[in-house]
Amino acid sequence: MSFTAFILDVVSDTIYPARITVEDGLFKEVTPITISEESKIDVNGLMIPGFIDSHIHIESSMITPAQFAKIAVRHGTTAAVCDPHEIANVLGIEGVEAMFENARQVPFNFYFTAPSCVPATPFETSGAILDSSDIEYLLKKDEIVALGEMMNYPGVINGDEEVIRKLDLAHKYNKPIDGHAPLLSRKELDEYLKHGISTDHECSNVLEALEKKMKGMKIMVRDGSSAMDMEGLFNINDGIAYIEDSNSDSLLLRDIFEKKIFSPMFDFIVSDDKHPNDLIHGHLNKSIQKAVSLGIDILKAINMVTINPGYHYNLNCGAIIEGAKADYVIIDSIYDFNILETYIGGECVFDGENVLFDIPEIEPKNTMNVSLKTESDFDIPYDGDECEVNVIECIDGDLLTKKTTAKLPVKDGVIQADILQDVLKIAVVERYGGNTVANGFIKGFELKKGAIASSIAHDSHNIIVVGYDSDKMVRAVNKVIENKGGIAVYSVDFEDSLPLPIAGLMSNEDAYTVAEKLAVLHDMVKALGCTLEAPFMTMAFMALLVIPSIKISDKGLFDGDNFEFMDVIIN
Repeated sequence: MSFTAFILDVVSDTIYPARITVEDGLFKEVTPITISEESKIDVNGLMIPGFIDSHIHIESSMITPAQFAKIAVRHGTTAAVCDPHEIANVLGIEGVEAMFENARQVPFNFYFTAPSCVPATPFETSGAILDSSDIEYLLKKDEIVALGEMMNYPGVINGDEEVIRKLDLAHKYNKPIDGHAPLLSRKELDEYLKHGISTDHECSNVLEALEKKMKGMKIMVRDGSSAMDMEGLFNINDGIAYIEDSNSDSLLLRDIFEKKIFSPMFDFIVSDDKHPNDLIHGHLNKSIQKAVSLGIDILKAINMVTINPGYHYNLNCGAIIEGAKADYVIIDSIYDFNILETYIGGECVFDGENVLFDIPEIEPKNTMNVSLKTESDFDIPYDGDECEVNVIECIDGDLLTKKTTAKLPVKDGVIQADILQDVLKIAVVERYGGNTVANGFIKGFELKKGAIASSIAHDSHNIIVVGYDSDKMVRAVNKVIENKGGIAVYSVDFEDSLPLPIAGLMSNEDAYTVAEKLAVLHDMVKALGCTLEAPFMTMAFMALLVIPSIKISDKGLFDGDNFEFMDVIIN
């Protein structure tokens, strides 16, 4: 197949007319041509490389890899570097290989990383454990292009033998290592980086990103459904304030912050976790437009989702050059950025209206080894009229939490939630056979009644629930158990649920169907008083112990700053 088109050359950051020849799924010829009155451009639009999401957990989209591909190609995405540690925490190697099998059945470039932290910490119960021998088994596979995000930064810093062995294996097989180092700085960051960890997607402010960048890390700008860091990272006011406070004469800093030269600081734009109700409206195409609105040059923004990840992960895609995979997108213009067509391996997979491939299913396996709960499972007893407790304070759009306290009333020997203080009950139910329940309190959801529960609870994916009282919490949790996984909302006025029978994380339904049901559940939660933009995703991250400052696992309330358990009740 041979044709002419205006192309975006991401190597030189230029746009020019070229003759393109595609053979065996690769670009065989990319030759610049001269426009004349007799010449004819075959493609009506601008041809640019297909987009690469260089860090995403497909499971968080609640759909299978194949269904993800079906929605992603509509938005110009042709490849993704996926960390399957969500399903790995539930089903281990079996779950990872199920993702491989489903992914290879559709025309989409799925690349995977070997999940480095299953479980994420020893302070929680997961459905599987991946040790260094499991990691070596995965690193040998063609589908694996990197070691997945090393979340156990205390293990790295303190020289944990098993953690270091996994890092050494990545070097042995010449695979880059993804990082996860929220707020890590100075000597601790230096110790973390000396093991060759190359990326970080947890930067939440420009100064954190600057330190990591200057120490050699590649910075991923996260634009997910719950964690939206782009605004904070592209905020020049923080940088200018830093210059003024430190009396810095650094030309580099002044160029970055005063002249808005952000692009050299940031390497990738990633999703990390993206809900289906966001995916149906856009993916990296929307993130590029958002970056441009915040001051990033559009050509540099496109580089962050094409040539940069392609080069870093040694992928043969991300640029329209001879020998590369013929993955490309036709857009109407660099300004409007509407996706007209998407091609993978030179074949059209989205024609502007329809996706042109079929979708296989994954056979669900029941992963709910847990008994139905009772109301008393969610009670915290106390002898007195009032009790002071430690409280998780969540922040809308941020995975970081704050430690706070509250004085709560006690009724019939049980500590009560207090909606006037916006302090609700939160609990994690172990679902892998232990049948334990850990209880605590949380602020920030603003539920006035009812409860919400989910089997999506990063990263071990036990059942997590937030509610006003134990009666509503147990009803929501038991609905999740009965559905063999998923999300549930319960109140005296209404109830509904979204079954996610694949590992309690995913559905075989398409993104539009799952998004429609999720939208109904979101509306219900709003009707209960919740003001969070993504309440279920925010709740899911309340169990992620590796992000400060306070979280909860099935084993108890956890101090993420000191990496140890803490009491709910303050003596």
